[in-house]
This record gives sequence, structure tokens and C-alpha cells, in this order.
Amino acid sequence: MAMNESRIKTTVVGSYPVPDWLAASPSEQALTDATRVVLHTQERAGLDLVCDGELSRFDVNHPETNGMIDYFVAPMAGVRTEIAFDELLAYRAQPGMAFRRRPPGVVDGPLGSGTLDLPGDCAGARCLTAAPFKFTLTGPHMLAKTLIDKEYGDLAALTDAIAGVLAEQVAHCEADVVQVDEANLPGHPHEWQIAAQSINRVLDAVTGVAAVHLCFGNYGGQSVQRGTWNKLLDYLNALHVDHIVMENAHRPVEELAAFRELRPEIGMGLGVVDVKRTEIETADDIARAIERAETAIGTGRVRYIHPDCGFWMLKRPIADAKMRALVEGRDLYEGRSGTRAA
Repeated sequence: MAMNESRIKTTVVGSYPVPDWLAASPSEQALTDATRVVLHTQERAGLDLVCDGELSRFDVNHPETNGMIDYFVAPMAGVRTEIAFDELLAYRAQPGMAFRRRPPGVVDGPLGSGTLDLPGDCAGARCLTAAPFKFTLTGPHMLAKTLIDKEYGDLAALTDAIAGVLAEQVAHCEADVVQVDEANLPGHPHEWQIAAQSINRVLDAVTGVAAVHLCFGNYGGQSVQRGTWNKLLDYLNALHVDHIVMENAHRPVEELAAFRELRPEIGMGLGVVDVKRTEIETADDIARAIERAETAIGTGRVRYIHPDCGFWMLKRPIADAKMRALVEGRDLYEGRSGTRAA
């Protein structure tokens, strides 16, 4: 389905369940084949904007974050990955780090790209599909929050330094949409100004369409962060972004009202598939979720629908069925709304 056939576009947030055969026998060719399977599965489901499933970053040693941290920071210049015992103890004593037992690294020198190669991974997946393609990366605020900092001595300075590295990388990523993910900020809304300043450096480097994803975490059916969306409206409105990609299906319906204050030029990406539940949504479930959102925040405000977060914690048949429901529900809603308009 071409992207111009529907007002509301369907997409995924990023990750897809790692195929068992890839985990059992990983190789460069197996990764390419698995990525091709993921893209083809999304195309067959009818998604308007496909993603590579983030397979290249999966780390069996860090299943709690699906490699969304270590993959980015470990290759950077200035990051040491050998962690001393006293550093481990200090790290584990920090609030908010209960979801990790070990830090991804220690910043003990000026940060640089090092051997990080996001454009290479982007190009490797982009050539496997003719559909509109989205490439995703973790944002500077979340990366900064997970590191031990012995160089910059300040969260804002560290976050800005990481943003500089990511911006350098993103400038060479050729994708229709580049999405930056910030999964820590919803639990720390008081840090929004630091987060906004740094992520905008990355967004400004995007050569295609820029998007930002936020959620409250996704591990084993649990939310890692606590908070509410209304506390982040200043942050959302400060973003240099085409659209946002939000967790809504697993959140209270009343929270939708907060997005009435979203700048009208920012498109709303509505989470309508709950990745923390294995039950498959029906097309009617999806259509009603869109209708509730457009009733709450205004007709025409929803530009994308998608899952709340990545699919990596689910089994492949469940993820595939949820993607099909996403498209069927969008089509059902647009058919109904067109009938009402007529």
C-alpha cells in the first residue's frame, strides 16, 4: 500500500522478535536474511512505513534493553567497557538503574564516533525493501542516564556530547524517516530541557523526516517508568520534529486530552496496539481507539498509528497478527469516517 492512499499511516515503533534461527546461528548473512524476512512480513501486513526490526543491535548479554544502549555507546571513542568492581557497586546504588545490573560503559575521555556506524546499518536494511523505510536510534538523554560519567561531570554536558556524536552519524543515514527514541525521560520529566536541547541537535541533522518515540518502558510486560504525558507537553512542543510516536494503548484513556496542547504542526503518532498484552486486537478495537483519540484531540490530528513500543518481547506470530490488525483497523476507521463525512 502506497503512503499516499490513506490519511492515517501505519507503522511500527522499531523492534521485532529475534528469529530463533538467527539467535542460534548468527552471522552477517543470517542477519541480512532475517532483516529481509522482517521487512517482507511488514510489507505483507500492509504497513505504510516499515522498519528493519532493529535486529542488528540485539545483544543476548543485555536482553533487558534489547541492545538499545550498548550497541550505541560501546563503539564510541571515550567509552571504556571494562567496569571495575567499585564502579559496579556505585552504579547499582544509583536510583533508576534497577533494570540493569551493569553499566554499558564508563565515559573517561572526550566522546567521538569511534567505530559506531549507523549509516552502514541503515543502508544495509534500506536496500532490502522498496517500501518507505524508517531507521531508529536511541536518544542522547537515555544513553547518558545509563553511563558512568568520569569526563564531563554534568548530565547536560554528557547528553550534549552524545548528541553531537549521534548527529554526526544521522547526517549520513538515508531513510525516509529517522526516529529517535527516549524511553527514560517519561519517568524524569523535570529533565525535559536537557533532553530537548540534545535531541534537537540530532533531529536537526536528519535529512529525511524526523520523528521521536516516547514510552514508559517495555520489559516482560512491565512499564519501567512511571509518570503521565501531561508533564511532557513542554518537551514535545519544543521538538524539531515532524511527528511523535507515543504509547497510548496501555495508558489511561483520559491522558489523550493532554495532546490537545500539542503544536498543530506536529503530527500525532497514536499507540493503538498494546505490546504488553498477548491478546490480539481486533480491527474494531483499533478503529475505536482512533475514534476516541480524534474525538479527544481533534479530527485529523492523528497522522500515524502504531504499537505502543517495539515487538521484541513478543512471539513472532503474535507480533505479525497485531500488525495485520493495525492495518485492518485503520482501514475500517477510514471507511467509517468517510461514510460519516458523506
